[in-house]
Amino acid sequence: MCLISRKKVYLCTLKSSSRYTLLYKIGNTNEHFKIMKRLLFTIACAMTATGFYAQEAWTLQRCLDYAAEKNITIQKNRLSELEAEAQLKQTKAALFPTLSASMSQSVGYRPFQEATVIVQNGMATSTNNKVTENGSYGLNANWTVWDGGINRKNIKAQEVQTELSAVQTEQTLKSIQEQIAQLYVQVLYTIEAKRVNEQLAATAQQQLERGQERYKVGDLAKADVAQLESQVAQTQYDVVNAQTQIDGYKRQLKALLQLDINESFDVSANEMDDERAMQPIPDKIDVYNMAVATRPEIRAAQLQADAAAVQLDIAKRGYLPSISLNAGIGDSHYSASDESFGEQLKRNLNGSIGLGVSVPIFDNRRNKTSVERAKISQTNASLDLLDKQTTLGSTIENLWLQATSAQQRFVSAVAAVKSQETNYELINEQFKAGLKNIVDLLQARDNLLQAQQNKLQSKYTAILNTQLLRFYQGGGLEM
Repeated sequence: MCLISRKKVYLCTLKSSSRYTLLYKIGNTNEHFKIMKRLLFTIACAMTATGFYAQEAWTLQRCLDYAAEKNITIQKNRLSELEAEAQLKQTKAALFPTLSASMSQSVGYRPFQEATVIVQNGMATSTNNKVTENGSYGLNANWTVWDGGINRKNIKAQEVQTELSAVQTEQTLKSIQEQIAQLYVQVLYTIEAKRVNEQLAATAQQQLERGQERYKVGDLAKADVAQLESQVAQTQYDVVNAQTQIDGYKRQLKALLQLDINESFDVSANEMDDERAMQPIPDKIDVYNMAVATRPEIRAAQLQADAAAVQLDIAKRGYLPSISLNAGIGDSHYSASDESFGEQLKRNLNGSIGLGVSVPIFDNRRNKTSVERAKISQTNASLDLLDKQTTLGSTIENLWLQATSAQQRFVSAVAAVKSQETNYELINEQFKAGLKNIVDLLQARDNLLQAQQNKLQSKYTAILNTQLLRFYQGGGLEM
């Protein structure tokens, strides 16, 4: 509170938590305004620093964007994508030859032998040295020229797996977005329900005060006043219970968003117009056809079926022969030789090249078993795809039925609320005039509360399910 006058001593106070704190006394108006300007600036800075101003509320879109970036499950899926890409590069590299170099050095000691003959690279060397040293050097290359085409099929299988990893990330994201939308709508519904309970609590308090007045003049029994007090307590409990539910849904939202416990969080709780509940519902067949073509869970099942087909092809190629090519070059030296190190390297230099062919004849049924298991996996993948399509169709049909029935219930609930509001107002006025008893009043209040709850439930059920149908159709989520 600030009292301003040009001819009196001024006293400015700031109300905080129902207490008044003395700030300053001044005797000059201009001086007063200067001080007030500095004071307000200081208060604004302090309020900002201590978080007095509420943080920006989270819209649904902000929640969706934040979860796409920060959710741990999604981040792990993206790491799986990188791992699959690395594996694909390694699989492609298997088409090329391998090259390796080797070198070994050894020292020998024969304390009781007078003479020793060492055979190395087909050459015999005699020495009397008790301590000898030799070294060998090699360069080897191997190349699988033909393995029945298994290497190239492995590349195809890994390409499918890499794409599958990306689709699984999208599938996880869609699932989390759907959960966020459901929780967000639940928060909005509970907030609006709380407002209804607050209005009823205010009315109940007025009724109690009126009842206490009637009790004082002997127009109302004490038992009726007790019932009014009980009604006030119940409405206050309903308000607290609604707030508890709101806090619980917000906590679940924070968990999906991976927000820290110390971070404040609140949603943008703008009340939705009733017209939103009556927005057009997409046709369920159109939604299903679009969802089958675009939903990641269907694409993932298709990729699993493709991968199973590739694995069957790989298993069948196990019956084919394989051809490999190898080449190498080597050299060595021996300290007991009379030749110099360089002369030994020159004489001992050798090279080789070879061609290997492997034909499977009897493999203890390994290839046949691999083919049979691959066929089973392919059949299983086809069944999974069919199951995913059936589940998707059932989900979409359920959303459509929920949205349709919710709209129908909403129309009836709107009419019921209007009727119960009129009835409650009438009985409330009759109660004030002493024409209705407390039982009639409480019954009217309960009927109104039930009608309002039915309206809110059908309203937000229609909004949520209609939005989810658009989401399955490939659109975004908007609240």
